[in-house]
Amino acid sequence: MNKPFIVYNITDYMNLEKEVKDIKDRNKRVELDKEWEVSFTRRISIAVLTYLVVVIFFYSANLPKPWINSIVPTAGFVLSTLSLPWIKKMWIRKN
Repeated sequence: MNKPFIVYNITDYMNLEKEVKDIKDRNKRVELDKEWEVSFTRRISIAVLTYLVVVIFFYSANLPKPWINSIVPTAGFVLSTLSLPWIKKMWIRKN
């Protein structure tokens, strides 16, 4: 019995190479996104931006000591973002 002879042309090969490259590029982007989500830089950035927004709000609302009183809501927000990975792990184990 003769095996079928498959002819691949250069276009098919180049398309396959492009698809593999696209998949590798996408995987790299996904890995970087995952690293960013748990990075210390992201957490610090969120804390600083949250603090500044709360200070501006407290200052514009004429609340006392906006620079000091903004620490509490900022700390609460940062703590809530830090606890989510732990909650996510529990949720994954449960499901």
